[in-house]
Amino acid sequence: MMMRKLTKFNHTMGFQITHSNKPKKVKPFSCPNNDDDNNGGTNGGSLIPDDVPGYASWLAKHPSALNMFDSITKEAKGKKVVVFLDYDGTLSPIVDDPDKAFMSAEMRMAVREVAKHFPTSIISGRRRERVKEFVQLSNVYYAGSHGLDIMAPPRAVKACDKKGNEGAFQPAKLFLPAIQEMSIELEDTIREIQGARIEDNKFCISVHYRQVPPKDHEMLKEKVKSLVGNRPNFRLTEGKMVLEVRPSIEWNKGDALNYLLDTLGFSNAKDVLPLYIGDDRTDEDAFKVIATRREGFPIIVSSIPKDTIAWFSLRDPSEVLAFLLRLAKWKKSEIHFFK
Repeated sequence: MMMRKLTKFNHTMGFQITHSNKPKKVKPFSCPNNDDDNNGGTNGGSLIPDDVPGYASWLAKHPSALNMFDSITKEAKGKKVVVFLDYDGTLSPIVDDPDKAFMSAEMRMAVREVAKHFPTSIISGRRRERVKEFVQLSNVYYAGSHGLDIMAPPRAVKACDKKGNEGAFQPAKLFLPAIQEMSIELEDTIREIQGARIEDNKFCISVHYRQVPPKDHEMLKEKVKSLVGNRPNFRLTEGKMVLEVRPSIEWNKGDALNYLLDTLGFSNAKDVLPLYIGDDRTDEDAFKVIATRREGFPIIVSSIPKDTIAWFSLRDPSEVLAFLLRLAKWKKSEIHFFK
């Protein structure tokens, strides 16, 4: 039912969705009209940056979630919307110093309001405890290390581990000693590279090179790749000016999304619409899950054209803020309407 409605919706907007068993990606038939007040971005819509080559055509394939907001909420009406959010680059700006990636008070308020009306999870590559320190909210789920460390809010807790970590789910727990050893080896490997920095995210290790001189980028990458390549228990992925070293287990943000849906009791529900907003390559695994389900809203955060299977887009955290505020406001109005 939902796929038929999505297909009809996308044909109406000028899109086509393929019907194979592969993850679905919205493809343009023609540039869609901005269907929310036809405001061209003056009332919360996304303006097309003239100085970014190819952005207009990319936006036709991945239309602004703000401009398409009325159509999104029309599809969501009467359904159980479950919200998933990345942190860096989505709720906070990308900064040179990862310890200073603070979210604004306005963003915190918006996430709090959204979480009052929808089950909300934050899935980040960072250490779970660190993300919670940044967000400072008690009514959301936190998943750190790209979903390798998940904890539910107090009201949803079902179990405790021996250390009293309520709701903790850690599929890579047995890898911790090896991860700690790898962290020490990585420190030694990059020690002499100016600006390189290791971030211990508990179940994954981030090698930041945003402050490394451009001439040394390839050298750093080769050193890290050479080390990880000799460790079959680990794998290497790349993000925005960061290399991620993770245990070689089949688990990613898409698996975390499915786990959280199951924890919430929605795994077999027919009227659930996951909404995921993220900006990084690692978020594509979650987008793929939603695309495979053929129900939900994968939203990429990007101000430049990039390969993605997301169906919608937002330019930057300021547009994420605007979208979350509208989402909370829409749900409030819907509740008041039925009272």
